[in-house]
Amino acid sequence: MPDISVTVSANVAPTARMRQVAGIFDAPIAEKATRTWTGRVPLEDRDWQIGLIVGPSGAGKSTIARELFGPPLDITWPANASVIDSFDAVLSVEQISAALSAVGFNTIPAWLRPYGTLSNGEKFRCDLARLLLEPAPLVWIDEFTSVVDRQVARIGANACARFVRSMPGRRFVAVGCHYDVIDWLQPDWVLEPADMTFAWRSLQRRPTIDGIVRRAPRSLWPRFAPYHYLSAELSPMARCFALEVDRQPIAFIGMLSLPVSMGAHRGEAIDRVSRVVVLPDWQGCGAAFRLLETVGAAYTALGRRFRGYPAAPRLIAAHRRKPAIWCEISAPRLRQGDQLGGGARPCAVFEYVGPVMERRAAERLLALG
Repeated sequence: MPDISVTVSANVAPTARMRQVAGIFDAPIAEKATRTWTGRVPLEDRDWQIGLIVGPSGAGKSTIARELFGPPLDITWPANASVIDSFDAVLSVEQISAALSAVGFNTIPAWLRPYGTLSNGEKFRCDLARLLLEPAPLVWIDEFTSVVDRQVARIGANACARFVRSMPGRRFVAVGCHYDVIDWLQPDWVLEPADMTFAWRSLQRRPTIDGIVRRAPRSLWPRFAPYHYLSAELSPMARCFALEVDRQPIAFIGMLSLPVSMGAHRGEAIDRVSRVVVLPDWQGCGAAFRLLETVGAAYTALGRRFRGYPAAPRLIAAHRRKPAIWCEISAPRLRQGDQLGGGARPCAVFEYVGPVMERRAAERLLALG
């Protein structure tokens, strides 16, 4: 017995133009256009959180999604309100910022601009955040990743999947025509309406992103500055590094060597992360930690102390999930230093305690002196 049987039909009265086309292309005129999809879709056989309905345009993806899950949620964005103000008023700033960060939209200055001013990739992630914060236990999105380039699609799909799986009991279904997101979204099941095939999947590791960490000139900073949530200034004393993918920089950190201001280690130099930025299209794939931990391994190999001072709650939580790599020196508290909105920002302090780079490689990367 099939789980689904959907028929779409429409009465079409023949016209002179239709007869002309039928004659030219030898296409029969049907007074009633009908399409039917029949198949087994055993969604109740297993527990699941993420599904994917995929196939070419016109295959019936949206029709079947509506049959299975009802109409999609309608997401509209006010023309003259900031992104952060366009979410439901009952949501806290913490909930909204957590959702935006979780789907890989970490460019905080862009949160303060209207949705219409964003790039397609940024809009895609905002739509995901809005959708995933809806109270419905199951949500689905049509044309998933259709309007963004494929790199943004893959990274965004991965960020979306991680966010959904962080919410037990939540279900999300993506509907689209691109198969390249499968390895990144890691759906629990895939339905292909073109031939009505359904398959359960097991979770696998997402593909790796091959990149190289290099020393970077300070002149690279203007490319990243617009996406940093604090001042666009970079200290002239900063030592800079970048993570490159296909010879293009996607992440940047600036380091400062500053003395400890108090306590038993007063005066001892500590290498501190001053700026860390990932370009919007690459946010949500772990690029920041790939860069931080590579540089941290190099500094530690030369007997130096490497510390980060994250302020964003999700970045703090991400450090805490890696206790073998990041030792929490201090929980978030107000500190002197960078200002945001006229007040000091509460920062945590983490020291790198992870694997150490081979010494010669560390010397080549850091080129200290």
